[in-house]
Amino acid sequence: MMTKKTISASRAFLILFLCHMITALEVPLDSILLKELSQPPTITQQSPKDYIVDPRENIVIQCEAKGKPPPSFSWTRNGTHFDIDKDARVTVKPNSGTLVINIMNGGKAEAYEGIYQCTARNERGAAISNNIVIRSSRSPLWTKEKVEPKHVREGDPLVLHCSPPVGLPPPIIFWMDNSFQRLPQNERVSQGLNGDLYFSNVKPEDTREDYICYARFNHTQTIQQKQPISVKVFSMDSLNETISANLSDTDFYGAKPLTERRPTLLTPMGSTSNKVELRGNVLLLECIAEGLPTPVIRWIKEGGELPVNRTFFENFKKTLKIIEVSEADSGKYKCVARNPLGSTHHTITVTVKAAPYWITAPRNLVLSPGEDGTLICRANGNPKPNISWLTNGVPIAIAPEDPSRKVDGDTIIFSDVQERSSAVYQCNASNEYGYLLANAFVNVLAEPPRILTPANKLYQVIANNPALLDCAFFGSPVPEIEWFKGVKGSILRGDLYVFHDNGTLEIPVAQKDSTGTYTCVARNKLGKVQNEVHLEVKDPTMIIKQPEYKIIQRGGQVSFECTIKHDPTLIPTITWVKDNGELPDDERFIIHKDSLAIMNVTDKDDGTYTCVANTTLDSVSASAVLTVVAATPTPAIIYDRPNPPFDLELTDQLERSIQLSWIPGYDNNSPITNFVIEYEDGMHEPGIWHYQTEVHGTQTTVQLKLSPYVNYSFRVIAVNEIGRSQPSEASEQYLTKAAKPDENPSGVQGIGSEPDNLVIIWEPLKGFQSNGPGLQYKVSWRQKDVGDEWTSVIVANVSKYIVSGTPTFVPYEIKVQALNDLGYAPEPAEVIGHSGEDLPMVAPGNVQVHIVNSTLAKVHWDPVPLKTVRGHLQGYRIYYWKVQSLSKRRRRHVEKKILTFSGNKTHGMLPGLEPYSSYKLNVRVVNGKGEGPASPDKLFKTPEGVPSSPSFLKITNPTLDSLTLEWGPPTHPNGVLIAYTLKFQPINSTHELGPLVEIRIPANETSLILSNLNYSTRYKFYFYAQTSVGAGSQITEEAVTIMDEAMASRQVDIATQGWFIGLMCAVALLILILLIVCFIRRNKGGKYPVKEKEDAHADPEIQPMKEDDGTFGEYGDAEDHKPLKKGSRTPSDRTVKKEDSDDSLVDYGEGVNGQFNEDGSFIGQYSGKKEKEPAEGNESSEAPSPVNAMNSFV
Repeated sequence: MMTKKTISASRAFLILFLCHMITALEVPLDSILLKELSQPPTITQQSPKDYIVDPRENIVIQCEAKGKPPPSFSWTRNGTHFDIDKDARVTVKPNSGTLVINIMNGGKAEAYEGIYQCTARNERGAAISNNIVIRSSRSPLWTKEKVEPKHVREGDPLVLHCSPPVGLPPPIIFWMDNSFQRLPQNERVSQGLNGDLYFSNVKPEDTREDYICYARFNHTQTIQQKQPISVKVFSMDSLNETISANLSDTDFYGAKPLTERRPTLLTPMGSTSNKVELRGNVLLLECIAEGLPTPVIRWIKEGGELPVNRTFFENFKKTLKIIEVSEADSGKYKCVARNPLGSTHHTITVTVKAAPYWITAPRNLVLSPGEDGTLICRANGNPKPNISWLTNGVPIAIAPEDPSRKVDGDTIIFSDVQERSSAVYQCNASNEYGYLLANAFVNVLAEPPRILTPANKLYQVIANNPALLDCAFFGSPVPEIEWFKGVKGSILRGDLYVFHDNGTLEIPVAQKDSTGTYTCVARNKLGKVQNEVHLEVKDPTMIIKQPEYKIIQRGGQVSFECTIKHDPTLIPTITWVKDNGELPDDERFIIHKDSLAIMNVTDKDDGTYTCVANTTLDSVSASAVLTVVAATPTPAIIYDRPNPPFDLELTDQLERSIQLSWIPGYDNNSPITNFVIEYEDGMHEPGIWHYQTEVHGTQTTVQLKLSPYVNYSFRVIAVNEIGRSQPSEASEQYLTKAAKPDENPSGVQGIGSEPDNLVIIWEPLKGFQSNGPGLQYKVSWRQKDVGDEWTSVIVANVSKYIVSGTPTFVPYEIKVQALNDLGYAPEPAEVIGHSGEDLPMVAPGNVQVHIVNSTLAKVHWDPVPLKTVRGHLQGYRIYYWKVQSLSKRRRRHVEKKILTFSGNKTHGMLPGLEPYSSYKLNVRVVNGKGEGPASPDKLFKTPEGVPSSPSFLKITNPTLDSLTLEWGPPTHPNGVLIAYTLKFQPINSTHELGPLVEIRIPANETSLILSNLNYSTRYKFYFYAQTSVGAGSQITEEAVTIMDEAMASRQVDIATQGWFIGLMCAVALLILILLIVCFIRRNKGGKYPVKEKEDAHADPEIQPMKEDDGTFGEYGDAEDHKPLKKGSRTPSDRTVKKEDSDDSLVDYGEGVNGQFNEDGSFIGQYSGKKEKEPAEGNESSEAPSPVNAMNSFV
């Protein structure tokens, strides 16, 4: 990339010469020059340091180098010479050092593993490559193992281990099924960095027999597969059904329900771990947790923020990824796994080490005999790398002596070099994490100047654009470059040119008079050479008649005009495009020299048409829109824009006025409302039309005011309600005589860019405002109120002048007057400006702080003297920061805040302060240059405030009559806590609040046991902390005491009682027997009362009812008077558990409408129960169970 600098006239060549003296000489990449110059070897291409090869392909170890004479190559393997000729499988590419090892025909890549190094040598020195470690890629098979099926209970965690084979490079792991579909992953199920598949908790849908871990080895294009893993998840419902199906009616058993649990980490283990990563690598930190519900992972960096734009979260935020890590990323990273039941965390201490990296790599050095130079090799790393030097591949300590060189740590100093000093030096920077090796040659050459740019090269540019003239050169010592214009021209200097370090001459704004021959001269002590190049500046291409917006009916024809003006030596081409694409390939589109015609227009022709004019040097374009409308079905009056006026004539030609007349065109059934007159200045702005005036539509002549020294052309546009006509043809040209300028530049300002200058700027006059040739500006200035004479200077072609050596920030009177070859413009008005500002000198004094309240303070200060401001006073700026919290008594990270108060204020308010804290502040005055010195730091303290709410409130250990409360102190105590206040009240089943109880608790307590509470009652708690100022925000919580066991045992659903079940079964059996008797009686053909039949034929199957309890004899006390099972008390979570209720017909049947089979079991519905609710236990359709009523209350 070219570096650019502007050289002043007096010091141009001194600075250019000094720059060449201190800059290392670069040998240009010129093919002819490179063939002639001797040059030590340079390694241009080599294989990577760690080179893993495919064992199925030939091994190619690259080593390419350049030099003059061409270098020869040799290799070492594992530190000893590698004799290529003795191994038939090893060849070297022609004119190269690249090794090709043929293993395709029976060879083994493993036999050629090792450390290789290439040396390129010629008579000027030897360059060496990196140590290239060759290793063969490996993709081993999975070891055979018996994969046991996984049986896991719903809700439990699960880890499926992959344990892939160790390959080179390591494989990429992914999980798929038998159909080669990736297994879905989410926050609950995800793959770890080690390839294992983690389940935070399992669900029944996780049951499958084809969990398959795949390992893909990219180098060998192979994929290895682990044996499928079978996972069976047992849900709670299926477990209960399985258990109940295998137990008798008198047994009682049930699987425990899903139990929610707080998170624990599956990986990494423990609470802390360590991680070392290298600078520039990607840092990957992982935390995977189990729990129910599924935990959410959050990452924080202790004592800092995660780096912006380099931090990414992957694997559902379980993996923290930081790219391009640096030493600043070292620290402690904490992952927090959280679900509604709690949280856990793990802290990973990250240490970022660094393999060596370059600060300054050594660069090739080309010197002439007798010159001095240095090779610098600076690298950094962690730990600090060791720097060692070699010369021509040999440690410099044992290399041949060279009196011109001196080694000083990371620098080699050369003095008074000779041609024998040419060599290649190697710098090795190494530490335990790697190494850097750089070759840099010292080439001592004595070469006269050469100019590499072809002679008589022609450059062409468009006017008002930059022109770059090349002068590529070489020589030793570095030649000095000079430029001349013309055969006998003087040396080029000044602000109109820019001289580049590579010899290029830049003309920032080339004009027509810049055309000519330029000579570049290069000289050093060994000779001088010159070269001529030619510059041609061309006129820009312009579109003087642009295409215009058209509305056309379907089936009509339309034409777009495009007339261009261009430099006569350039050949233009005109291209038409539609909607930024090519025109349709349709014979209806006809392209003429200056226009585009479209015949038989269709709806598809609607769009934007662009005319593009190109030359070899520039390109211009203009566009117009075509709108296609429906054709008029019947002849009607057509209203359109007027036809353009014609026959323009200029009369009464005076110096400052002229009369223009014209003939109106047809109005197309819409009267002309007005005419617009435009003019073109063919001398200053050819091709650009400006608005002049407009007249009423009935007027066809107008007297026009003119300006001097303008080559006028006029055109007229007619306007009606439909729109504007096409412009008329241009009138004849009329050149007005030159005159003195009528006006002076506007926008005159005086401002300083530096403390010791005054920059005067103005808006330059436009071309036609110059009124004549030779437009210049007279710039005048004098210091205000000191009686100085005016100082003036006349400048041209600029709009800025810099006055140097001024006092700092003093007022100046300024005026800028226009002049040309005919004289001066009228005397200009004076404006007041100021020289450059400097930073204020003094700080505000007597800074006082008045505390308004715990979060607001008012600051007062004395204003600084205006003389010391040394600029425009913009205001005062307060820097303030918190030193420490008076309650926590520990320092915190200082984060300064800034408030700016505009104008000459002497006080300001500081809002948003933290109560009960220590702050410091200082005040500075601000001007346009910046800030002045700070006042001494002022320490102040804010008073106590009310605290924030306690950080948490947990209620645990519920019993019949007590609850345990635990809490954390407020995050922001804002003072000294004096007590906590606890208020609580019961809530009944209709959500009405009971009486409020208040308890005051000492500030040093963190827990409390509330006793003497009502059982099975919901309570609402309000808890807040207090300082001496008052009470803070409260935190609320609700909790329930558990139910009395005795009461729960009494409140049992009637449908679950043994006597009720027996009664219902007896009734059913009786009805069945009666039905059988009736059936037998009918078959015999007789009809007689049932009672008589019973008396005559007593049925032994019918058992009498017991008189004491009304049950059938078949159901005795053994069933009716079973005690309740242990644990049948209503649990504290307010649900009646299925396994805790007594046996009922519903529990052991297929539903409330169960029926007996043919063996005489139950066939009717006698329990009176509704359809069974899926999750609320056994409810009766009769009066609600007391247990259920109590549950609804709590």
